[in-house]
Amino acid sequence: MTTHSSDTEMPPELLVAALYRFTDVADVEEMKEWILEAGRQADLCGTILVAPEGINGTIAGLPEKVGAFLEVLESREGLEDLEIRYSRCEKRPFKRWRVRLKNEIVTLGVEGTDPREGVGKYLDPEEWNRLLAEENVTLIDTRNHYETKVGKFKGAIDPDTETFREFPEWVDKNLDPKENAKVAMYCTGGIRCEKATNLLLRRGFREVYHLKGGILRYLEETPQSDSLWDGECFVFDERVSVDQDLKPGKHIICEHCQLPIPAEEMDDHECGKLKRAKMA
Repeated sequence: MTTHSSDTEMPPELLVAALYRFTDVADVEEMKEWILEAGRQADLCGTILVAPEGINGTIAGLPEKVGAFLEVLESREGLEDLEIRYSRCEKRPFKRWRVRLKNEIVTLGVEGTDPREGVGKYLDPEEWNRLLAEENVTLIDTRNHYETKVGKFKGAIDPDTETFREFPEWVDKNLDPKENAKVAMYCTGGIRCEKATNLLLRRGFREVYHLKGGILRYLEETPQSDSLWDGECFVFDERVSVDQDLKPGKHIICEHCQLPIPAEEMDDHECGKLKRAKMA
């Protein structure tokens, strides 16, 4: 079992942990109540999704509380060796603590897609950089359009999806196993690529890669001098985005269109112009 504790190099801030694990959950209701109570005891905020295929979520709290909670999770059979990515913030990034039941922990909507039956080849950040330096690599961002506008890897294809459910149709219309012989994909923390790479393998693609731990791990482990990342990374909490040091970024959510925009551009944003026009 992995040991989780507050790193001595971490400042006394709140610790944010994005986590997931694909595993068989026989009794989702019991799992939900067990996680809910453990999180209450640790005074956490955030959301964890529970489905028959596993768990997925992002939590935040005092570092020692988050560490203790994760040790409790990993003490349970089937939840050993969770995939976890850390970042930090000064304010609570979620309003409350929730555990929700879902049909899928990340919704692709394609029956039979199961990462437990095979995924693409994992690459660490250094391996990822080497792959992207090669020719004839099709680099795909599996996230949604409002996420990719905040930042993405240089040269990545943006499918311009509204939800992850649209990704399979985009694949069928835009990719071909013969023309796209070598495909590399990435997402925020790695979970969407678990399903996306399984989907491509089932579609007949042979050489499929994905960034282990996603963008968050890449930013955590890659010096900016070596980084191929351009911009900030959108996150699904009140921070909105994180920068290349995994600190809260400079984006905000527009209260009108609900899309992320750089804070300094709010006055020139179309919704900002509309608001001023209505006030005139």
